[in-house]
Amino acid sequence: MTPAARVQAAIELLDGIITAAREGGAPADRVVADGLRARRYAGSKDRRAIRELVYGAIRACGPVPAHGRAAMLRLAAVQPELAALFDGSPYGPPVIGADEQPAQGGVAPDWLAERLAASGIADAEAAALLDRAPLDIRVNTLKASRDALELPVAGEPLAAPNGLRLPAGTPVEGWDAYAQGLVEVQDGGSQLACLAVDAQPGETVIDLCAGAGGKTLALAAAMENAGALVACDTDRRRLGNLRPRAERADVGIITEILLNPGREMEALDDWRGKVDAVLVDAPCSGTGTWRRNPESRWRISPQEIERLSQLQFRLLDMAAGLLRPGGRLVYVVCSLLDEEGAGLFDSFTAACPDMRAEPVAFAGCPRGQGVRLTPYRDGTDGFFFARAAKV
Repeated sequence: MTPAARVQAAIELLDGIITAAREGGAPADRVVADGLRARRYAGSKDRRAIRELVYGAIRACGPVPAHGRAAMLRLAAVQPELAALFDGSPYGPPVIGADEQPAQGGVAPDWLAERLAASGIADAEAAALLDRAPLDIRVNTLKASRDALELPVAGEPLAAPNGLRLPAGTPVEGWDAYAQGLVEVQDGGSQLACLAVDAQPGETVIDLCAGAGGKTLALAAAMENAGALVACDTDRRRLGNLRPRAERADVGIITEILLNPGREMEALDDWRGKVDAVLVDAPCSGTGTWRRNPESRWRISPQEIERLSQLQFRLLDMAAGLLRPGGRLVYVVCSLLDEEGAGLFDSFTAACPDMRAEPVAFAGCPRGQGVRLTPYRDGTDGFFFARAAKV
């Protein structure tokens, strides 16, 4: 493919991504994968170049662009050498018109950028949300140690005691160490959030929103595979991914429970008032993960944030009911909005006098009664996490 034809292919994929974002369709990575699969004439270098153009354009735009061409024109404003590829050649994009305007730049749609700024995320902090993310892994201490493990690529030790950072794109899932369960892909910030649970061998611990189980496996390793670890979720497909991961990691203490949305406590009633620790890794807007999913900022609405905030509060209240006296709750969101993080946790502890916030001082910067990690200051995904004990 010519460079101009790659630009046109990227524009067409961006059209699909923009439509999907507006209509709640497939995520960008699936749109790109399907679109490149359909272009059988594109070689590996072409596919890589097209993908770079697509994600470069997504990062360059703030609000949702009108269409793929406007998005690519925004990227051309940032990378002027691309403008010459709008040359009207066969399979290339038409020449840029005198009155054509690129899409608006920025970190996010204006209303969302304002909410981030009100939560202390602006300027360099905000810009870093759209950097490219590195690849972090966690060494599974049930089977290996970070200091002794030999890997095909030497990693940089992270603040998380079992974490290593690798160059983006490192094919970890093709390594023998991955197949043998010696390592798991997990962001360094996520690993630090798990440390806040302080899970101990022999305890009863519930991961209330386990998803595919990345944090669950980290908790199992901290518990030295001894005790009871309950992994819950309302998504059958995601929870179904946990069992093969646990088998690979040699984890044998996990009980999986599929929850019925809105009736979760029916399945958890046997644990009410008996649990040592509950991790609430709550569904959220994901504003801290834009480095990995930059188009997701086009899918957020004020109404969705309000819905998520209500769900987060309900999950915290549910978790408090599961704890024994002296038990601890850890709340985690990969959002940097205070209305999902520090502000929401403040509201929860104010409404629950039997829950007392405890300091978490080993990572991040203080935010409310918890701490916050950001790509700019900590080099991790963006997280808020906080801990409270039941009195």
